[in-house]
Amino acid sequence: MKAAVYEKYGPPEALAVKDVPVPVPQAGEVLVRVHASTVNRTDCGFLRGRPLIVRLFSGLRKPKSTILGCEFAGEVVEVGEGVKEFAVGSRVIGFKDDDFGFGGHAEFTVMPMTDKGMIAKIPERFSYEEAAPGFEGSHYALHYIRAAKISKEHAVLVNGATGAIGSAAVQIIKHLGAHVTAVCAGEHVELARSLGADDVIDYEAADFTQLDKQFDVIFDAVGKSTFGRCKKILTQEGIYMSTELGPYSQNPFLALLTKFYGKQRVLFPIPENSRQDADYLADLMDKGVYQPVVDKVYGLDDIVDAFHYVETGMKVGNVVIKVG
Repeated sequence: MKAAVYEKYGPPEALAVKDVPVPVPQAGEVLVRVHASTVNRTDCGFLRGRPLIVRLFSGLRKPKSTILGCEFAGEVVEVGEGVKEFAVGSRVIGFKDDDFGFGGHAEFTVMPMTDKGMIAKIPERFSYEEAAPGFEGSHYALHYIRAAKISKEHAVLVNGATGAIGSAAVQIIKHLGAHVTAVCAGEHVELARSLGADDVIDYEAADFTQLDKQFDVIFDAVGKSTFGRCKKILTQEGIYMSTELGPYSQNPFLALLTKFYGKQRVLFPIPENSRQDADYLADLMDKGVYQPVVDKVYGLDDIVDAFHYVETGMKVGNVVIKVG
């Protein structure tokens, strides 16, 4: 099979499309013919081995898993012993992070049927390319939303509202009934509104940290702000969350500190995978509550260009890789 392989940490040019053996499913696993995958910030971080903390999981000197791609959409072509949830021919969407060895940037991948294996059937109205970006951004967004216990009583600001995580967060938060203020580039204001945002701020025209209003939750889905800058626009018991470590890796430490001092909180939840969440997110897609945003589609042979584009930080929603 063809796969985008990297054997050392580095820039996108460290990737090369090669022929490698097709993986063999073991008991409790399924083999999926991948039709589409994505390139996202997670993939870029593991490709470069940055921040250095990721190497504690991926390998100190060189990557243990040489095929990236934490999302995939495809069809089941073989089932291992004991698998009952899917049959040959099932159209599936899945999420595989470093715990499961990635593998989406290849023509075939195996997926374990465990409680932490995020795999579900693709809603009928979705193509493979539309479904492939369904889990990565929404998976992270969902865990942050749950950590903050966001409900219809809350006013929530989402910074980076048209990225993979942010666009999923806006849709899910709006589904929960909260008032959503989205922050994005001016050219994407209408997209943010179409995702369900009640108010939209063009970050190129105004600094949202200087707003004359307060929010129960600020969710920075691109890690461009800080708790210190956002404190004055948080309510007395407001919550700040960021998907990034922050300057000097401050966010995990602030999450511990603010747990004991002051009323305003920083949360830095560590997402966990679950089959239950996969089914929940697929159901939201099926009901039209959540629609992954697709920016560009690249072929597997052009995956280096796809990584370069994602690393510009200017993608809107998701970048899809057409594999098969």
